Amino acid sequence: MGKEDELVNGSGVAGKQDRSPALDFKPVNYNNFNRTNPMSDLFSVRRFHHVEFWCSDATNTSRRFSWALGMPIVAKSDISTGNTTHASYLLRSSQLLFLITAPYSATISTVDTNTASIPTFSHAACRAFIAAHGLAVRSVAIEVDDAELAYSISVYNGAKSSSPPITLGEQENAGVLAEVQVYNDAVLRYISFTKPTIDITSTFLPGFEPIESSSSFPGQDYGLRRLDHAFGNVPELASAVNYIKSFTGFHKFAEFRAEDVGTIESGLNSMALACNNETVILGFCEPIYGTRRRSQIQTYLEHNEGPGFQHLALESEDIFWTLREMKQRSGFGGLEFMPPPPPTYYRNLKKRIGDALSDDQMKACEELGILVDRTDEDTLLQIFTKPLGDRPTIFIEIIQRKGCMIENNKQKPGCGGFGEGNISELFKCVEEYEKTFKE
Repeated sequence: MGKEDELVNGSGVAGKQDRSPALDFKPVNYNNFNRTNPMSDLFSVRRFHHVEFWCSDATNTSRRFSWALGMPIVAKSDISTGNTTHASYLLRSSQLLFLITAPYSATISTVDTNTASIPTFSHAACRAFIAAHGLAVRSVAIEVDDAELAYSISVYNGAKSSSPPITLGEQENAGVLAEVQVYNDAVLRYISFTKPTIDITSTFLPGFEPIESSSSFPGQDYGLRRLDHAFGNVPELASAVNYIKSFTGFHKFAEFRAEDVGTIESGLNSMALACNNETVILGFCEPIYGTRRRSQIQTYLEHNEGPGFQHLALESEDIFWTLREMKQRSGFGGLEFMPPPPPTYYRNLKKRIGDALSDDQMKACEELGILVDRTDEDTLLQIFTKPLGDRPTIFIEIIQRKGCMIENNKQKPGCGGFGEGNISELFKCVEEYEKTFKE
């Protein structure tokens, strides 16, 4: 039985989904949302694998990210490795992988022999992407059991193809990579391996070579462990949610409406989808129009020249450690953070969260500007950077979920969902930050 037979007959996975507008996409009020997991994935998902940024200068961008986030550069594919098509550098902190890619001159790239180590790389697409978006996320990669099957199921259920499956490496240690569109020129990348436990430092993809620690920042680690979720901004929520849900089968993980998180001046609607094991969470925000101020989502869409990934949430094992390291570097090459909430926020904190944190931890939250919220399952600690580049577009979230411990002293992915209070405070912080813009 081939891949197409599996799609039609549904051997082990769901078949074609109903992609009609009748799909339930409209967000409800936060207090009325009932989070359930129907285990509805159309193909088997393991976890987030890596995030690829496209930019015009991979060397300096990778070094800045490495310094700012405590992610050593562990592998490379560039002129020194025989790649005259693009420069790519892989950053790693535990399961968190960032790939920074920039094009070389098209005139030096050999036409007859493609030296690119990222098989889906295109000079024309990369240059157009950078011109439109500046520094931005090109692809979010998720590791699946079978990338070829995931791609086939996705396209069969309405996904727009960006790249059909490509086999990489030798048979006994092969990988398969395929891509579908998620936000126009941003893609969802499926990747699978014959041996999923391969050493990603030395064999991330064929053509990458490991970098000795002395070439980066030796022993660098600020406590970041994995990608918790990735959110994007879109002009219209319904079509974006319907599109992704129809070809992945992901279930609704969180919903917010303007009355939950907006202010009297502006607002947004938001929804997040998650895979069965909730290791992959993809969220979407749309602007509310006709308010006193332009919605911050609309600001993003204008500066990004369309939809795209708005923020990446990086999970920390100890957010206090992570932030102290990051803030030491904010003034010289690191990342700056959004303004903290007012002092009244922390004076009322114990009333809102009870004994979830110690007095010392609550003081540390105020010192570092951390937002704290309680959900039905956990305590959620979050903080957000200012935009990463010149444009008020993509930014980073640092998150720690405290609770939901399962076997082997591990935490359940997606523990507790998202807290309404934190999302509301973030919205206010961004709104205040945007008031500094001269319009």
